[in-house]
Amino acid sequence: MSEIKNLNPQCIWKNFHALTQIPRPSGHLEQIQQFLLDFGKEAGVEVFKDEADNIVMRKPASPGMENRKGVILQAHMDMVPQKTPESTHDFEKDPIEAYVDGEWVRAKGTTLGADNGIGVAAIMAVMEDKTLKHGPVEALITADEETGMFGANGLPAGELNGDILLNLDSETWGKFVIGSAGGINVTATLDYQEVETDPEDAALRITLKGLRGGHSGLEIHEGRANANKLMVRFVREAIEECEARLASWHGGNMRNAIPFKAEVILTLPKENVLALKELIDAWREDFIDEYKGIESSIEFYAEEVETPKMQVPVEIQDNLVDAIYACHDGVVRMIPAYPDVVETSSNLAIIDIADGSTLIKLLPRSSREDMKDYIVKMIESCFNMAGMKIETSGSYGGWDPNPDSEILHLLLKVYKELNGEDGIIQVDHAGLECSIILGKYPHLDVVSLGPTMKSPHTTTERALWATVEPFWALLKKTLEEIPVK
Repeated sequence: MSEIKNLNPQCIWKNFHALTQIPRPSGHLEQIQQFLLDFGKEAGVEVFKDEADNIVMRKPASPGMENRKGVILQAHMDMVPQKTPESTHDFEKDPIEAYVDGEWVRAKGTTLGADNGIGVAAIMAVMEDKTLKHGPVEALITADEETGMFGANGLPAGELNGDILLNLDSETWGKFVIGSAGGINVTATLDYQEVETDPEDAALRITLKGLRGGHSGLEIHEGRANANKLMVRFVREAIEECEARLASWHGGNMRNAIPFKAEVILTLPKENVLALKELIDAWREDFIDEYKGIESSIEFYAEEVETPKMQVPVEIQDNLVDAIYACHDGVVRMIPAYPDVVETSSNLAIIDIADGSTLIKLLPRSSREDMKDYIVKMIESCFNMAGMKIETSGSYGGWDPNPDSEILHLLLKVYKELNGEDGIIQVDHAGLECSIILGKYPHLDVVSLGPTMKSPHTTTERALWATVEPFWALLKKTLEEIPVK
């Protein structure tokens, strides 16, 4: 573990190491909030927790720089809690086991939390460094970004004083994000009366796992397999060809992560078990062939289990399977003016069917409000036909690009001076808190940046440690050159 503390710049990596020791999964932030409050007091800066559970720090300007525009450094404190099937990690109690693997920093069996721990660590480095030159600096470290941007949504008006917002939650070094998609949580539910299973039937647990998963914004365009969408193809044929019945379904565990595992329990006449297993073999070959070059570790297999006493009634089962089959997942369309950037997408993230209850969670995104409304109504129409109740929550708008941004042009200038090449301006499909904060503080000049990270929201999340040092150099130099008010 101590290896990462020796990486450069040590001022960031020692702070990131400290963050890995504090449990901070979304929804369980008491320990990290207290850690940040204690840190701020130790660093000698103003620090407090606001009414939305965000941590705010304020550091006065360096002598002679009091007339500079105020800068807000922003990141989120929570992390996505994903782990490998064999991991026994408890995200509410255990530290993340981070280690250096060649050019990458990874975690043992879990997400790393570099999203957005590196951003928080950089903010901490700024707050505690007495040698930096800068104007007034504030830190806004938000709560529960990954599950609904609750901290940003609850941010009180009038709390922040700055003129410029640097969001430190982007994941490609050298790219400067000036716009992002909006999103909305869609939840479909249905209660049903279970029926008794034929006690003479056999039961099999069908498991699909080993998929790459990934970030449902940043990686939705890569064509990665969605475990729920693959599973429904098999389940529908198992019902049609093997007289199978659905007893339960559990797939996915995070709304903003592409599901990498799904598991169903099916019952069926004992004489059809062999045919079902042959069907699994056939679908496994199809899935492997379909996703050649994208998915390399697909596992699809059956285990005989004790026959459950109850199962989903056939009419409810058929309606649910049809709705899941029909529900859109993945990219809807690209931005016409930026054909390499996803405009609208949806992630069929979580399916839980068991014990008389169905819960399906999705995350549609779009950089256009009319298209966001379109994809939500598409999803609603699909699940309405299955008799499900549809609810939406946590809606946030897109962040409109401002290519004339003063802070953008300063960052591009400093980046070229330090690196000898031009930076890249980018619009992201991933949701960023910038749009929500801009809704409350519309005067802010905003850019998002960060070092390179890969596969956030998955157990293969990793940070390219060599990009953190130039990121830190850029941040320091930019703070020195912030323009006067």
